[in-house]
Amino acid sequence: MNLEQLQSFVEVARIGHFTRAAAHLHLAQPSLSRQISTLEADLGAELFHRARGNITLTDAGEALLPLARRMLADAETVRHEMQELAGLRKGRVRLGAPPTLCISMVAEVLASFHAAYPGIDLHLSESGSHGLLDELAGGTLDLALITTSEDAQAASASFRRIPLLTEELVVAAAAHSPLFKNRESLTLAELARLPQITFHESYDLRAATMQAFREAGLSPKIVLEGSEMDAVLRCVERGLGVAVVPAMVMVDRPELRSVRLKEPSLIRSVALVHRNDVAPTRAAQAMQEMILQTAHTFSSAGTTPDGLITPAPKH
Repeated sequence: MNLEQLQSFVEVARIGHFTRAAAHLHLAQPSLSRQISTLEADLGAELFHRARGNITLTDAGEALLPLARRMLADAETVRHEMQELAGLRKGRVRLGAPPTLCISMVAEVLASFHAAYPGIDLHLSESGSHGLLDELAGGTLDLALITTSEDAQAASASFRRIPLLTEELVVAAAAHSPLFKNRESLTLAELARLPQITFHESYDLRAATMQAFREAGLSPKIVLEGSEMDAVLRCVERGLGVAVVPAMVMVDRPELRSVRLKEPSLIRSVALVHRNDVAPTRAAQAMQEMILQTAHTFSSAGTTPDGLITPAPKH
């Protein structure tokens, strides 16, 4: 039994005539008759009383008719939904990103994507890079944005990584603070002597910063540990201390100013990751394109002769 047979059966039942039903379906009358005969053989019951000039349904035909109509309607619904998905009018994208990206680039990505594809459901998971890779491997994410230091670029064969941009970590302070007066940069040793607000240990940013201090034999003067990026930046605005943050989060923050780190400078890379063994949906492909465009915009806007935010190297 197939949908074409069911369509022929419903049309003969509606019109009450094989020849006219065949014409309506753009079939030859013998072809239509064969479809009905095959359907009857498959079901083991006659569906029509075939009196000359008078086609009526048998009891079996009467029982099948509402079921056939429902199956054809369900098939049309499926076809319509697939067309919707193909046209990006419905669907779902599950994106993961670290908190430092969620308040900067990801917010721009989601706003632009929702404006372009309002029918697509968006799900955002906020976690550290290692946790996001676990979610991606477990099938609970379609795409993930991860951050890594330049010496931690090893890629698993399970994932495909698309480099997006690199950015410096800068030192942020309140705009009214005298700490950075007439300064454009700080060394790590100078930073270690300043009151510092740091992030929770689960942040990749915290780990990278603390590793730099350890390698330099320095102990930072930590006055406060914050759990979220917004909370840390609020405390910096109030003058409680300075914080090491990605250059990207300084965009559109007039209450803050930043200086660059020198000796050494700290750099992180941002990459888009998806699984190698799962073909992305059309909605996920559209999200990937939106992320690439937004990353290009951020790197173009943040590029200076000295760096700060720059496009990722081409591989």
